[in-house]
Amino acid sequence: MNRDFTVRLSPLVAALVLAGCSMIPTYERPAAPVPSAFPASAQTPESPGARSAADTAWRDFVQNPQLRTLIERALANNRDLRVATLNIERVRAQYQIARANQYPTINAAATGNRQPNGNGGIQSTYSVGLATSAWEIDFFGRLGALKEAALAQYLASEQARNAAQTSLISAVASSWLSLQANESLLSITRDTLATREDSLRLTRLRFDNGATSALDLRQAESLAATARAAYAQQQRARALDANALNLLVGEPVPAELLQVVDADSAVLADAPAGLPSDLLTRRADIRQAEQALIAANANIGAARAAFFPRISLTASVGTASNQLSGLFKDGSWGFTLAPQALLPIFDAGRNRAGLQSAQAERDIAVAQYEKAIQTAFREVADALAGRATLAEQRQALRDQVVAETERLRLADLRYRNGVASFLDVLDAQRSLFAAQQAEAQVRLALQQNRVALYAALGGGWKE
Repeated sequence: MNRDFTVRLSPLVAALVLAGCSMIPTYERPAAPVPSAFPASAQTPESPGARSAADTAWRDFVQNPQLRTLIERALANNRDLRVATLNIERVRAQYQIARANQYPTINAAATGNRQPNGNGGIQSTYSVGLATSAWEIDFFGRLGALKEAALAQYLASEQARNAAQTSLISAVASSWLSLQANESLLSITRDTLATREDSLRLTRLRFDNGATSALDLRQAESLAATARAAYAQQQRARALDANALNLLVGEPVPAELLQVVDADSAVLADAPAGLPSDLLTRRADIRQAEQALIAANANIGAARAAFFPRISLTASVGTASNQLSGLFKDGSWGFTLAPQALLPIFDAGRNRAGLQSAQAERDIAVAQYEKAIQTAFREVADALAGRATLAEQRQALRDQVVAETERLRLADLRYRNGVASFLDVLDAQRSLFAAQQAEAQVRLALQQNRVALYAALGGGWKE
């Protein structure tokens, strides 16, 4: 090979080698600061080979057709989810800008200059051609690091959208279940109010005939008033749930989607927990935090590259002439080349402070990533603890409702036959109403706990 050609080629090879360098620190995923398994006391036996809730599509998890329709409408119309989706497009455009900064911008340039010459005349100069201005040649990877940071931010925005979808599905399901529970409580309160008003009429009749005391009458009036207040409260709670669903769905919810379903009908599928390590790959908010960490790590590379020379190039190629008619004639073609290198010598500590800031942001991102994992672990553990105990609590309350119903029947029978006082009937009514309310609320908590576990495990979205 010709020696002169080798000498001319060496700077080009060196430039290419430098351009391939990266100042970005090697990324290593931080260790998860949680145990390798969920608390044993919070887990319940699961069938072998059961599919994790994280791998269960929300349409398979939600088995009630009314609720499924509501969620589909919410995914299409909810404004928060729409904003999260549009934010992906915004960050994607920013990534494309960062990627484009690595390439020169070529413009069509036309200039004209007329100025006096030393002989009293006018000197004219015209040029037309292609030009690029201050294109930074990324020898030390500054622009590449910024591009990597923008890419990670774009991927984080996608995970933010996935997290928003999971939250929306969870919120719609929880609100619908709450409305169902309030409908049940409204029915219980309506029946209780009717029973207490019947008791009040009977007590007032017995009082008018001197068969009972004023104390029994006032107690019956008090219980009837309590039932009326509870009925008004349940009506308000039901209206608030309907308003919440309208907001989540993004449009008025048809009445047929709010009809009461049987308390024992299948609404939600089971949600097997899996292992804590599954959270790292399935929880969208954890993946979002990791992408933010990767972006912060890439910004360190950009901050490091700021210590090295910044090389830019301004160039143009085209035709020039002192007359417009001579612009495109033979011999008028030419080019200009103006490279520039700037090496930081004194910046009052700006670059060092920029590196320290980038390193601090990376440490903050690490802490936020670890906190996201710990929060996810706690949410799953809490939901598993609820799953292990709420079913037993509901069964116990069911048994209590059966016992209190029979107790009220016997107390009323004894009272009507003059064997017991009216106080026994009133006490039995209070106990039955309280037990029915508690059973309905625990039934709601059990269903909402299943929703919370599904969301905590990262379900509700797909790649």
